[in-house]
Amino acid sequence: LYDVFVVANPEQYIKHPLQNRWALWYFKNDKSKSWTENLRLISKFDTVEDFWALYNHIQQPSKLGFGCDYSLFKDGIKPMWEDDRNKLGGRWLMTLNKQQRHNDLDRYWMETLLCLVGESFDEASEEVCGAVVNVRPKGDKISIWTSNCQNREAIMTIGQLYKERLNIPIKAMIGYQSHDDTSSKSGSTTKNMYSV
Repeated sequence: LYDVFVVANPEQYIKHPLQNRWALWYFKNDKSKSWTENLRLISKFDTVEDFWALYNHIQQPSKLGFGCDYSLFKDGIKPMWEDDRNKLGGRWLMTLNKQQRHNDLDRYWMETLLCLVGESFDEASEEVCGAVVNVRPKGDKISIWTSNCQNREAIMTIGQLYKERLNIPIKAMIGYQSHDDTSSKSGSTTKNMYSV
């Protein structure tokens, strides 16, 4: 007598690897702690399935308290300007108005994550370090960070493809700022190096 084994569909347990390993960070705005103490690593993943398992397990940005951030960065890069992979770079920055928190924030953030883990910027994806969503009372912000603010061609490719992916109207501009400029000036005086 032979035992009969029924083989389940292997697709059910073969995971689909991503090109990069990613780390999700959470920043909780606790005034009694230092900035670095408030920054916590939530999880790392390198497969499509583990990305969705994590995404479906965490709160959406619109449900976070003011002053909180999520950051998704390539493994080995910390979500701070001072990191070696970030310090010569900058960010594409999109600022949302208060109404957009309910209508657009979560959708934009999900699309941003999919752009990163899916390497949606062609060769320019090499330049991408990560993305950040900042939940703030005056208006939330989503940014994509890149490693070299002088690499104009890659930065413009990322900006254009990102804008298309989010279906942002042509007339609406998003700007790119160097971290060096952002860190040395207060918000409103920071100039855009590039815009799309």
